[in-house]
Amino acid sequence: MEKFVFSLLFLVLTFNQESFAKIKLPSIIASNMVIQRNTSVKLWGWATPGEKITIKTSWISKSIKFLTPENGRWEVSLNTTLSKEPQTIQFKSKESNINLDNILFGEVWLCSGQSNMRMPMKGFTGQPIFEGNIEIATSKNPNLRLFSITENGSPTPLDTVSKYKKWDSANSETVKDFSAIAYFYGKQLQKILDVPVGLILTSWGGTRIQPWMSKDAINPLIDVNKVKNDTTENYKRIPSAIFNAMVNPITSYTIKGAIWYQGETNRDEPKVYQQLFPEMVKDWRKQWNIGDFPFYYVQIAPNKYADKSNSQYLREVQLKALELIPNSGIAVLSDIGSDKTIHPPRKKEAAERLLFNALNKTYGMKGIDCLGPVFKSMTEKDCALLLSFDNAETGIYSPENELSYFEIAGEDRVFYPAKAEIIAHKQLNVYSEKVTIPVAVRYGWCNWFTGSLFDNSMLPASSFRTDTWE
Repeated sequence: MEKFVFSLLFLVLTFNQESFAKIKLPSIIASNMVIQRNTSVKLWGWATPGEKITIKTSWISKSIKFLTPENGRWEVSLNTTLSKEPQTIQFKSKESNINLDNILFGEVWLCSGQSNMRMPMKGFTGQPIFEGNIEIATSKNPNLRLFSITENGSPTPLDTVSKYKKWDSANSETVKDFSAIAYFYGKQLQKILDVPVGLILTSWGGTRIQPWMSKDAINPLIDVNKVKNDTTENYKRIPSAIFNAMVNPITSYTIKGAIWYQGETNRDEPKVYQQLFPEMVKDWRKQWNIGDFPFYYVQIAPNKYADKSNSQYLREVQLKALELIPNSGIAVLSDIGSDKTIHPPRKKEAAERLLFNALNKTYGMKGIDCLGPVFKSMTEKDCALLLSFDNAETGIYSPENELSYFEIAGEDRVFYPAKAEIIAHKQLNVYSEKVTIPVAVRYGWCNWFTGSLFDNSMLPASSFRTDTWE
């Protein structure tokens, strides 16, 4: 019996030594990757405790040498440059010699959310992406690199991504299955900046925001014990489960910023979302530990929800989040929703509106408008309400002769369809014969509407209300 136990112990120890003896890298650190340029970045991995490791890069003359710490996980920081030339990294130990090549320095953006972020360029069944086919056909670009994390969950935080599509350059094969909105965003960013761009896609359709938050962030806010099912099928409904598997493993990978398209599944709990969304962003920034990196997000588009939702309240929460989340920006889609599908096919326009935020706020192109009119104030005049707007320095505009989806109410809080007229290109006069003493205006205050109010850059106004009535 003692001989059996000794033999078993010997096998276990041998297995553990072999599993850690060679250098292991996280899946996101690989050939063809894009590393954030001109900054400090991290390289990390695992090896046997005490193992001597040497890292040699093509852009730093001196090798980096160190011993693996006791927990087996090593991490080093090093500076990148503005070089556009392909780079190499070599990892060496007694039993390992790993060579990564075709690495580029560039702008790295995280792309996350639910199905509208996941929606591939080829579209979903019966749900196309406008201009998708020509984009696939012309997508070859060695300076645009894609890394896609496959849907997965875990009850505990994982160290590395276990399901993924490895780093590869944009081409017809890789782009057809990659996020349309992320691709459109990255393509234009790469073209305008004329530098390599890396896109990391981590998204899952039909997910609420709760699974995307870490345990530390969400525990103080909700009772996580109410959900105890930990089967794979239900991971996308379990708080923190998606964060554990699809976000936590990459928080050491330096990014420039993030784009986010999510909220449809939370449309019936706007007050909860108002609390959780800023906390999620705050927590992600804490996890990455690179400061308040840019966070640009899409406001959910109008849709004829079959369940008679009140999605306008969620849109309102998303607009107000601009004031709660530092270094953030919003892409409003009030004019390009779809009454046929929750997945609007005009992803190119959505991506452009995210891009305008990045170009203006992150890359300093101040001449670029990135937000349409936002209600500022109102005054009562001649049985009408005169509305003024922020973000309308060059005026407000409508392609319609009569602006639509406006309502007005008096003290009785009963809303009636209203007429809205643009005054001197700056203000909006709203009135109805049925309301002689108006006190409140609402615009697009429903699930489905087609935006008719824009600024001079043709960026649409969000749905809004001047009241705070329940």
